[in-house]
Amino acid sequence: MIDRIVLASNNRGKLAELQAMFAPLGLTLVPQGELGVPEAEEPHRTFVENALAKARNAAAHTGLPAIADDAGLCVDAFGGLPGVDTAYYATQFGYPKGDDHNVRALLEQMANQSNRRAALVSTLVALRSPEDPEPLIAVGRAPGEITREPVGEHGFGFDPVMYIPAFGKTFAQLPPEVKNANSHRGQAARQMVELIRANWL
Repeated sequence: MIDRIVLASNNRGKLAELQAMFAPLGLTLVPQGELGVPEAEEPHRTFVENALAKARNAAAHTGLPAIADDAGLCVDAFGGLPGVDTAYYATQFGYPKGDDHNVRALLEQMANQSNRRAALVSTLVALRSPEDPEPLIAVGRAPGEITREPVGEHGFGFDPVMYIPAFGKTFAQLPPEVKNANSHRGQAARQMVELIRANWL
């Protein structure tokens, strides 16, 4: 019986969001840092390959089932980039790594762009073991538009500049429970909860 799953991340925001979603399954998500798992290499160009690499790494080091999320911002005008390089986006423009710098760099790069369409994408992969031939894969996508300046107090990452037309607000303006229910990660997590329920429990 599976009761613990290692989360192949040390991101506190990600952990809190996913723990809340997985609570109904009676599963405990343990961040990999608590189990001494080193960060995985992420050499791939797609979210699904990087998430697989992270999940395999965590499962191999712990002997536990593992779940990993690879997520990023895909901007229409940039052919889908920064994509898998989202976390390091700001460093391409001489800024330190970090959410605020990423937002600043993005707004600078998009200053003269009329096409503001973009999507936040989250790919979750879960494995029973490093050799699991049947990984569970869930993808969530939240399409929207990049604002001209940050708006809102909640969330993290690109939430303050990600305007969601369905709500007429940015993700950072939405109450956390509304954002979590509709975000890319929320969509992927809901799918993953159903996949785990159907296939593992």
